[in-house]
Amino acid sequence: MYGVVPGPGGTPSGRCGDRGRRGLSVPVVAALLLTAGALAGCSSSGGSGESTGPPGQRPRATVPYWVNPDGKAAQQAAAYRKDGKQDDAKLIDRIATQPVAEWIGVDDPQGEARGFTEAAAKAKRDALLVLYNIPHRDCGSYSKGGAADGNAYRAWLDGVIKGIGDRATTVILEPDALPHIEDQCTPEQFHEERYALLTEAVGKLKALPHTKVYLDAGNPHWIKDPGRMVEPLKRAGIDRADGFALNISNYQTTAENVKYGRKLSAMVGGKHFVIDTSRNGNGPAPGGDDPENWCNPRGRALGEPPTVKTGDGLVDAYLWIKRPGESDGTCKGGPQAGKWWPSYALGLARNAK
Repeated sequence: MYGVVPGPGGTPSGRCGDRGRRGLSVPVVAALLLTAGALAGCSSSGGSGESTGPPGQRPRATVPYWVNPDGKAAQQAAAYRKDGKQDDAKLIDRIATQPVAEWIGVDDPQGEARGFTEAAAKAKRDALLVLYNIPHRDCGSYSKGGAADGNAYRAWLDGVIKGIGDRATTVILEPDALPHIEDQCTPEQFHEERYALLTEAVGKLKALPHTKVYLDAGNPHWIKDPGRMVEPLKRAGIDRADGFALNISNYQTTAENVKYGRKLSAMVGGKHFVIDTSRNGNGPAPGGDDPENWCNPRGRALGEPPTVKTGDGLVDAYLWIKRPGESDGTCKGGPQAGKWWPSYALGLARNAK
């Protein structure tokens, strides 16, 4: 296991954790499309006069991304109601009623990407996808894996591209990939290949007519000097991307991420950025002596709900990129990375302000 890697000067890198999403079966994708199709047939209007769109979706003007009606949180809330646990169901609804990112699996990238983007389109919303399959992923830690080599990654990416097609989609591209180059976690012999793969990925995704792309740039605790991310972002194609993403699967406060992001933006041509606020409501866990204070820390909370109304011209959105309630890994009693953990989900919701 890899843990938190000391970066230059011995400071902890503050890694992401997560991540895994497994491929959806054909019946599950079909069910998503059927549900979304039914939802798309009707709409309503809230008391504010702002259109809320199909039932189960947030107002598009607030956040345009699709709420999955069959996500893990929605399933958990339904199970709690069936068991008469109404209070727990209401807590989990705080997660289930918000759009969260879908992490594309390895078995059927084209089918998953098509399923999610078509379901979103039928609900008149945009898809929010995470691509997390870079070779030598996560430096052998809880979310180790990724494509076997560059050609395997290209084939997987081509499947995703075909699945997205012309539907409106925002892609968060390869969490950890660039910060793990900068903190020296990824061995140097893999750096050139990684830059090449990311540059190709940005180019192919941006060639689609309605796809936005954000490259991961870590968080203020991990890469403390934003200047260190400038060269990696440029070599990975930030000039063609829509911007960068911060705080993926981490707990740093929104204010700290905004401060960091504005500094980094000024160094990369004024690029915009998004912030993962899925679990930063109480900020990071106290440092103490825990080398894995990034991994399933206790006492954390849901952060700001997803929105494009950030009040900052450089911050395109607050997003829930990490799926609240899914484990960071087998630490502190958690299940495998990416697995749903009901008790942790309840804690995040209960602690939310």
